[in-house]
Amino acid sequence: MENNENSKDKQLDQFRATNKGEKMTTNQGLRVSEDEHSLKAGDRGPTLMEDFHFREKMTHFDHERIPERVVHARGYAAHGYFELYESMKEYTKAGFLQDPFVKTPVFVRFSTVAGSRGSAETVRDVRGFATKFYTEEGNYDLVGNNMPVFFIQDAIKFPDLIHAVKPEPHNEMPQAASAHDTFWDFVANNQESAHMIMWHMSDRAIPRSFRMMEGFGVHTFRFINEQGKVRFVKFHWKPVLGIKSLVWDEAQKIAGKDPDFNRRDLWEAIDMGDYPEFEFGVQMIDEEDEFKFDFDILDPTKVWPEEEVPVKIIRKMTLNRNVDNVFAETEQVAFHPGHVVPGIDFSNDPLLQGRLFSYTDTQLIRLGGPNFHELPINRPVCPFHNNQRDGYSRMTINPGPVSYHKNSIDQNTPSTATEEEGGYVHYQEKVDGRKVQRRSDSFKDHFSQARLFWNSMTELEKEHINEAFSFELGKVQSKDIKQQVVNMFANVSQQLGVSIADAIGVKGPKDVKESSVTKSSLALSQEANPIKGVATRKIAVLAGNGFNGKDVSKIMKEFEKAGTRPEIVSDKQGFVKGDDGTEMEVSHTFLTADFVLFDAVYAAGGLSVNPKVKKEAVYFINEAFDHFKTVGASHDGVDLIADLPADTGVVTEASPSKDFADTFLNALAEHRHWNRQV
Repeated sequence: MENNENSKDKQLDQFRATNKGEKMTTNQGLRVSEDEHSLKAGDRGPTLMEDFHFREKMTHFDHERIPERVVHARGYAAHGYFELYESMKEYTKAGFLQDPFVKTPVFVRFSTVAGSRGSAETVRDVRGFATKFYTEEGNYDLVGNNMPVFFIQDAIKFPDLIHAVKPEPHNEMPQAASAHDTFWDFVANNQESAHMIMWHMSDRAIPRSFRMMEGFGVHTFRFINEQGKVRFVKFHWKPVLGIKSLVWDEAQKIAGKDPDFNRRDLWEAIDMGDYPEFEFGVQMIDEEDEFKFDFDILDPTKVWPEEEVPVKIIRKMTLNRNVDNVFAETEQVAFHPGHVVPGIDFSNDPLLQGRLFSYTDTQLIRLGGPNFHELPINRPVCPFHNNQRDGYSRMTINPGPVSYHKNSIDQNTPSTATEEEGGYVHYQEKVDGRKVQRRSDSFKDHFSQARLFWNSMTELEKEHINEAFSFELGKVQSKDIKQQVVNMFANVSQQLGVSIADAIGVKGPKDVKESSVTKSSLALSQEANPIKGVATRKIAVLAGNGFNGKDVSKIMKEFEKAGTRPEIVSDKQGFVKGDDGTEMEVSHTFLTADFVLFDAVYAAGGLSVNPKVKKEAVYFINEAFDHFKTVGASHDGVDLIADLPADTGVVTEASPSKDFADTFLNALAEHRHWNRQV
């Protein structure tokens, strides 16, 4: 066996290669002079197709995994519709944005980015928020995230980013996590990521639910109306339930207790009729105001502060139907930011320009060829006609001899459409510049908006960001990388840099000039903009035989009336019986459920007799308390929370009055009781 192993090693030696000390080349051996910037027509111009290095690099990256997506592999989706509040005819000629009385069907896929298809869903990560609109003018795809900016400015660096954040290739660890050396080495050496990292270290990276996170188109697009008036536009999804997050310890425990937590939440909400709703908004800038701001509006690492460019809410999306088959729909759906309709066009954002190539290329390897548009989930609701033929998985049967343009046999059909007939006409932007591999100087400010984000956070949110940095960098092995990151983020905040350094055992930042940015944006803070409510929140009702049937039944009805989802947790499955003969079906046991899977806990009684069961219930309650959740108790359930300190999120009443449920629900509406934070 030893000889065979040695022979195999020798066989593999010819394929082993090291890059150390070598010059970069293409796969054909051509030396590369530039690997940071794609080829453009001028500093701020569009990316050019002749950039063979970009295409080779991106094509190789797009084809690295089979069959799951290279990124966004772990996803879940639902069907729905959206309808306008008002016509947008003044701003765009897009047909689906004209009539408030027309419902447009949609398909939305939520996802994590870094993990494999089998990874946990509550990891610290960006979340994808991709929406396919089945319009009468063709499919329109808004392929966004739950954060409005991105790590990089040019698509040529996307393979580098994902290679860095994916499991390290020498040992394939860690899965679905950014807390490791290669990711933070990338961050420290690619400082354009500073703003995005601030979002990534914030609570936005661990959303409570897909239903409770914002969505953003990230890039700058164009609206064009019938008169040819052009406006730059950014797209927003705002959840009706508000933006809510997990706490980090909770997120990690959920990953073990229920790695399907987010998809289960979406499935169950729709299944029970609690349809997720998102309002759709746009930020618009007149073309003549493009250079009016202290940032480049085409830079994907920058936000347009809502105080400077307000979000106009124009419609609402409702998700009301679960998929019938996850593979056929969720896995086979193919999104592409280049799927647009008349009235929506692109900007020269270099990250967007690269995505316009990459997404189609990705589908070719994932879905087996060029006919992925024929899969049911991808087919438009309007008919399609062209001269494209054959290929893998072709379903359309085209009779006749003609498959080319121009022709006389079929009277030159299918024929192109004029703009007046709905034909898509690209915006005729004037482009003037040398072919260069550079980035505009207006993209070089990497810290001002990272500082803007930091300034906009509440003290609580700053503490969470600090803790996130300390955890992530605490997992990094290289002290040199740790020091580089500390020095980098001292440019955002000296206070943050010092605090991180202290937590991870490296030197505090020196000779770093404190940022002079004092501007803040209230809209960036989720804690400063709370939407309070209890609808769809899950309450664990801890109950055993002998609970007060009359009072608990009333309280349960009030919970349900308010739109919450109370579920009985006990020591055994089946039914628990109250002192008046009332029976309630047990949804979970302490073995099959966990405190992290609920938004609040109510100890109803009947569990204090058995010491073992009492111990389990007390642990359940104490952990919920430690995660800042509302806990309540009545009757002998009060015994279970006797050791908890009194605060607004602890609601007890031995003989509950009719106000007990209201007090409990008001506390639950706060989402978390941060006064417990030490």
